[in-house]
Amino acid sequence: MLLQATLLTSFAAYATAHATFQEMWVNGVDQGNYCVRLPASNNPVTSVTTDDLACNVGSSSSPNLCSVNPGDSVTVEMHQQPGDRSCANEAIGGDHYGPINVYMAQVTDATTAVGSSASWFKINEMGLPSSNPDYWATEVLNDNCGHFTVTIPSDIAPGNYLLRAEVIALHVASTVGGAQFYMSCFQLNVGGTGTVSPPTVEIPGAYGSEDPGILINIYQSLTTYDIPGPTPYGTTSPAVAATPWPTTATWDTASQPSTVPTAPVGSATASSPASSAPGSASTPAATSTATAPGSSSAPPSQTSSAAGATQTKYGQCGGTGWTGASECVAGSTCSAVSPPYYYQCV
Repeated sequence: MLLQATLLTSFAAYATAHATFQEMWVNGVDQGNYCVRLPASNNPVTSVTTDDLACNVGSSSSPNLCSVNPGDSVTVEMHQQPGDRSCANEAIGGDHYGPINVYMAQVTDATTAVGSSASWFKINEMGLPSSNPDYWATEVLNDNCGHFTVTIPSDIAPGNYLLRAEVIALHVASTVGGAQFYMSCFQLNVGGTGTVSPPTVEIPGAYGSEDPGILINIYQSLTTYDIPGPTPYGTTSPAVAATPWPTTATWDTASQPSTVPTAPVGSATASSPASSAPGSASTPAATSTATAPGSSSAPPSQTSSAAGATQTKYGQCGGTGWTGASECVAGSTCSAVSPPYYYQCV
């Protein structure tokens, strides 16, 4: 009877608790939806064989790239409704319990790449972090106002990438086709001097409809859970703890913005992938420049990072991990925009 009541509750919430990954943060700096391929709706994908499994249904590519460096912290942000960033609402509700997976795929041009034709490697995952009581990655997501943070692998080759963030909701996954996949793709330009291209899988192709982490009755006491897909590169999945998982937010929910910026403010961005093809020498993300506040034009290029070089107006001139020019061109001053992560010539 309890199982029946639980399933009925889950079905009742089916149509009202869908969600999408909508925004991104780089090193704690809000990128908004500058480089995301926003899905056409917040409905799930339910087939593991459709091309929509890669980047969702009707997700038009963005003309923009978000710039990152290997080792940077990237946070994806999920909410139920477009533009809603309120922490008063669950990121994904309706008992949509399940794992989170984050993948990357190196592509020639992230603004035009087809996700289902890309080759993907996983960089992070969380499934059932605690079995006492059962506590899912999506509950951790809700505790943190929809934010989930990963680290860009420290040794991957520079170039354009798609980053794919995914939740698999398992509340009605006890029959084939019941698992619900919620994903968005973000367009990145990765800098640095790495050389590694990790082993990859295809999406669709990485999942089977009867994989133990996809075809599962979660309304039982679980002590283990098999997260679907490959093993993450450069990190390990947290083991299932036999102690209660802490529910205190690790994200600063008190400072959560209520609106989505139209362009990143004080964050590293890239506007052209022309020199970022796989295998080519691409400009490091941390040395890309930022769009001027209030400006919709492409940012100017950074000057040389050699000793004595100067940075152009609106270019990055300091911050965590910054190794480029710290002196600004005449008429501008290196100012804190999002300390300690980002300083800009303004």
